[in-house]
Amino acid sequence: MRVVVADDQAVVREGIVMLLGLLPGVEVVGAARDGEEAVALAAELAPDVVLMDLRMPRCDGVEATRRIREGHPGTEIVVLTTYADDDSLFPALRAGARGYLTKDASGEEIVRALRDVTDGRAGLSPSVQRRLLEQLLERNERTEWPERNERNERAGWSGRPERAGRPGDVEDEDEDEAGAVAGGSRGGGGSHAGSGHPGDTGDTGNPFHPGSPGGPSDDGLTERETEVLVLVADGLSNQEIAGRLRISTATVKTHINNLFAKTGVRDRAQAVRYAYQHGLVRAPGRRVT
Repeated sequence: MRVVVADDQAVVREGIVMLLGLLPGVEVVGAARDGEEAVALAAELAPDVVLMDLRMPRCDGVEATRRIREGHPGTEIVVLTTYADDDSLFPALRAGARGYLTKDASGEEIVRALRDVTDGRAGLSPSVQRRLLEQLLERNERTEWPERNERNERAGWSGRPERAGRPGDVEDEDEDEAGAVAGGSRGGGGSHAGSGHPGDTGDTGNPFHPGSPGGPSDDGLTERETEVLVLVADGLSNQEIAGRLRISTATVKTHINNLFAKTGVRDRAQAVRYAYQHGLVRAPGRRVT
């Protein structure tokens, strides 16, 4: 893949260029000292990826990302920055970056992110994936219960629906589903006390599909495909998943392609979001009730 490196610090820029030059399958075709140069080199050289710093003079990385993605949609952007705060992360992703790494990433992680974005996937570090999912869950929590309470009030109830005395009510069925997703138990009658990670069985005895131990899920995923999905949500690479499950990387890719097709997701970031939304895993440090 053809790569342009953009960083205003000469020692960092030259170090990244040298590192990438040692890695197979990567050709560094240009290096930019700021966002303006990055935009110009993207127009001139049409690289596959620009490895973009964020805080640079003249034109910062967010603006350069926006201009490159608008003018040259065939060039992907992977951010490589010191900063992982929300004020840096979310503007970069909104501008069109498909990858986001911090500068403590290894050479292997950088190359993996470059390959992910050129293959149409998101190249996000595990910490960034978790932050995005935490934001998603926080936003859902802010909207889910007010909307439900509004429906309850229109139905003449106060607060959350009472389960006793209203068997078979449609709202009760909604509540069953919401509780199952929040508690990590789809289709079952109890909460899932486990973490949703391999080896944690919780109350149901099955770490991946609570309520349907050993069988396929409602979305058609097999037990092995769900196991792979959980490990993807944990931020593991294909190679790491293969080592964990004692299977080949080719088999891991087959499982990932199958679960992408069955769940309708397009890349690993959407797969991670799917896993969290369906209660297969939980955001770190969050208590599910």
